[in-house]
Amino acid sequence: MLAFIQSGGFFMWPLLACSILTLAIILERFWTLRKSRVAPAGLLSDVMTRLRDDRMSLEYIRGMQANTGLASVFAAGLLNTKHGRSAMKESIQEAASHVIHELERFMSALGTIAAISPLLGLLGTVVGMIKVFAVLMENGAGNTALLAGGISEALLTTAAGLGVAIPALIFHRYFIRRIDELVVSMEQQSTKLVDALHGERNNHSGGPQ
Repeated sequence: MLAFIQSGGFFMWPLLACSILTLAIILERFWTLRKSRVAPAGLLSDVMTRLRDDRMSLEYIRGMQANTGLASVFAAGLLNTKHGRSAMKESIQEAASHVIHELERFMSALGTIAAISPLLGLLGTVVGMIKVFAVLMENGAGNTALLAGGISEALLTTAAGLGVAIPALIFHRYFIRRIDELVVSMEQQSTKLVDALHGERNNHSGGPQ
């Protein structure tokens, strides 16, 4: 592996750094964007059950507030139920904006790597070809081994750049799609909570104690 990197010249090192960063981001995003972590399937039913049974406590809401994802969004809404439907929706939207910002973390970096890796590879190819032409000027076309080494160095950086960029682009698109799905799920569940809670408030007043 080290010999492969060294044979590709200087530009293989930034490409290696890009590949390591890409792998780290992909693993971190797979862990962070789990549906069970961001928008657990049973959270809404648990909240609704507690509301129906009058078991919604401030401690439970604070516990949700300390979590990430949909739980923190629900907590923001439940803490503002006394101020009316519009205030509750505004607090949910504000909390959701923070959650979405966290979900989109590192997406810009991953997209940037996907964009610049082929350019780094192309730059390495150009530099390698310049070296090849310099050899031609000095030694002519007789030294085929030296020419082959220069061409190999030039092509290795292009291959490495594409090898980094392709998975980075694929996973960038994949994670963007997953984020969109999680956001839609959170919006739907938050809307159900607001509608259910304020539907009940037409029958009796008072918020969580």
